[in-house]
Order: sequence, then structure tokens, then C-alpha cells
Amino acid sequence: MTLAVETLPDFPFDWNGTRLPAEVDALRAEPVRKVRTIAGAEAWLVSSYGLCKQVLEDPRFSLKDTSAPGAPRQYALTIPPHVVNNMGNITGAGLRKAVMKAINPKAPGLEEWLRAKAGALVDALLAEGAPGELRSGFADPYSAGLHCRLLGIPEEDAPGLLRSLDVAFMNAPREIEAARLHWDRDIAYMAERLDDPATGGLMAELAALRDDPEYAHLTDEMLATVGVTLFGAGVISTAGFLTMALVSVLTRQDVRDALAGGGVVGAMDELLRVNLSIGDGLPRLALEDVRLGDTLVRAGELVLVLVEAANHDPERFPEPLVFRPDRENAAEHLSFGGGRHFCPATALGKRHAEIALETVLDRLPELRLAVPVEQLVWRTNFMKRLPERLPVAW
Repeated sequence: MTLAVETLPDFPFDWNGTRLPAEVDALRAEPVRKVRTIAGAEAWLVSSYGLCKQVLEDPRFSLKDTSAPGAPRQYALTIPPHVVNNMGNITGAGLRKAVMKAINPKAPGLEEWLRAKAGALVDALLAEGAPGELRSGFADPYSAGLHCRLLGIPEEDAPGLLRSLDVAFMNAPREIEAARLHWDRDIAYMAERLDDPATGGLMAELAALRDDPEYAHLTDEMLATVGVTLFGAGVISTAGFLTMALVSVLTRQDVRDALAGGGVVGAMDELLRVNLSIGDGLPRLALEDVRLGDTLVRAGELVLVLVEAANHDPERFPEPLVFRPDRENAAEHLSFGGGRHFCPATALGKRHAEIALETVLDRLPELRLAVPVEQLVWRTNFMKRLPERLPVAW
């Protein structure tokens, strides 16, 4: 007798960043659901707000162990396995203080720099004339420039580092040779910066630690890894969110009206809640048997937290598709993760986006898409939802 084999839905669902995937509504009745990942593994997809928060805060669900040999994969690793839990590694190496200082949005002169950089990029768009390219001409260089400043590396080196991110954040079913080549190249670049830091910043601070006996356990490769990962994770997250926030401004009149009428700062958490920039699920590996609602997750099974579903859970956020900048609990969104892996650059990421959006809305009040919205091309199999191009007129 032939036994029927359950066909699992493939995950992720939809790469179009202008709409919540249709599957999210169906998941309300089954908030813990088996899916098939890009790498072909089975995983539990968790979609309700309460259960997503439980997974993120429960130490029995591990990020670090998702990179262990033989663990079920969401997609093939594009970085060395030990780098997956990077902030934990930074803390364990005694470098957290230096990193947190580098990403402090209240650092002297940083806000002025952000305003000047955003203004200069808008100046360049205006000088070139419409149509402009708002992703490669604004969001990407704005975010990359910020991280060059934080690290203390020449801004003219940013394009080379940016090219690596197109591969480093791919979701692929098998290992990618280019990912290793990019990694080795970027590690070598950051190691050179330790010997010749350009303008101070974090790389200069890390270089100075090499003369401190307390940090004798650190190798140049470990210090360079901090630079590579801070640039990569920082730029892809801030540029990704900013790009998708701009998509919301360009495609949702309610968002446009709210930001123009009430200001950007007060609406930032609601903008983060509705943002669809996270293109996959936040992965965790169960270290022991854990009950999630009515489902028993076994030790060694992969769990994926579907942030966009949690952020649109009507039990937590009534009328979740409605943009309400005055929503009382908007700050409870999970767009920065949660628990031990809550994003340490939250304040920086918010201020970065606030200044950028304020500048664009002030300088380009007639900003609009220069192509029909259905002609936007969305990147597939990537950790972030991104339009390949964002052509605009004004």
C-alpha cells in the first residue's frame, strides 16, 4: 500500500512588497504550520503575534544553533557558521561597548551628517533631473555612507562593499561560491583598515585594542569580522527598511497623508509595523521539546518567525491594514526582532530613516512613481524584500 505524503507549502510566499501575502490570512486558523524551505527542509512557520514573541524571547529557541552541522536549513549559509550569532560573538569577545558606542545615534555630529548627506543626495537627483532612481541614487548610498562613517572607512570604498551584499543576503538552496569569495575579499579589506584606519571610527578603536593585553585573545580576523558584519547587516537592514518605507509613501496615500500631516517621527513605529522589508522568517532551532499553542515542537526542529504576520495580527493590532500613526501599541511591532537578539541598532535605524524621509518629503513634495506600480520588479530569494529599481519623478 502506498502512503500519501503531505505536500507542504513552499516558504517564503510572495516577494511583492506592496501587499501582505495572501497566505497570511489563512494562517490565522493555523498559527503554527509546517512549510518547506528554500533549502528543502521542513520548518514550523509561526505567525500569530503571541507565539512569535514567545519564540523570540524563549532561550530554548536558538539562533546560534541554526548554523550547526546537520541542522535543518532555511537556506544555505552565505557566511561562516560561527558568524551567524554575531552580536553574541561580539559580546563574548568583550567588544559590545565599542560597537554600541559606534552605533549611537546621539554621537556628536552624526545627526548633522545624516541631514547633510540626505540633502546632498537629493541635490544630486535634482541636478540630474527626472526620472531619478530612488534606491541606488538615495537609499543605498545614504545607508552605505552612514556605515562607512561609523566604521571610519573611506566612503568611496562603499560601492565595492555594497556589491557583496547582493550575494551575502541571498536565500539559495545550496552554497554559493561567490559568497565565500566576497567574504574573503571583504575580510582582507577590513583587516587592512586595522593597519590604516582612514578617519577614526570603530575600525580605529578596534585597531587600538591590539595593544591592550586584555584583548590579546582577539585576532585581526575576528576584528575584521566585526567590520564586515556591521557594514553588511547594518546597510542591508537600514537601506531595506528605508527603501520599503519610500515604497509605502509612493504607493499608499494614507501613509503619504499621515507623514505629511503629522510628521515622520510620530509615525515611525507604525511605519515599521506595516513595513514588509523582511522577506523571509527569523530562524530559530528548538533545543528541546517546546509547546507552541497546540503544537509540540520537537528538539532539533527549525522554527521560522513570520514577522509580517505578527505585525498584522488583528488580535494585537485591530484593523491591521489601516495605517494609524497614533496607534497606541504600534511600538510593540516585532520588526527589530525580540529577546536576546533584539536589534541593538534600533535607535540608529529609526533616526536614519526619519531624517531621510523628512528630507525627501520636504524637498520633493510632488514625488511619485515614474512607472506603474505593477511594473516594479521585485528581487526574489533574498532576505529582504526590495524593488530592483525605484524610478521616480517630481
